[in-house]
Amino acid sequence: MDGSHHAAAPVPGGAEEYQTPPELLISAVLHLISQYNRHHLASGACVQSATTIERHLRTLSDWPGLAPVLRATCQQLSDQWTVMIEQALPKPKPERSAFITRLLAGPRAI
Repeated sequence: MDGSHHAAAPVPGGAEEYQTPPELLISAVLHLISQYNRHHLASGACVQSATTIERHLRTLSDWPGLAPVLRATCQQLSDQWTVMIEQALPKPKPERSAFITRLLAGPRAI
């Protein structure tokens, strides 16, 4: 070795070849992840994990220093996650009124 340092050749497909701002790439990845996870949540995935994802997206959407495109993406996805979570939660059984309960029970023995 001669001790000289040569810069590594750019890797094909590396970051230096992209003309797209990283904020747009991050935004696209967030959308893709959300689409993927939506299908898993619909098939019974953990609602707690979905809730954590939604909370993080909401926090990022309120982050003052974040690029506007990312803030908007996070807000939109937070809203979508909220709807998905509400749909995944078990529905409470409706309570019958006391009148209907008495009516269904029939006449009382005195």
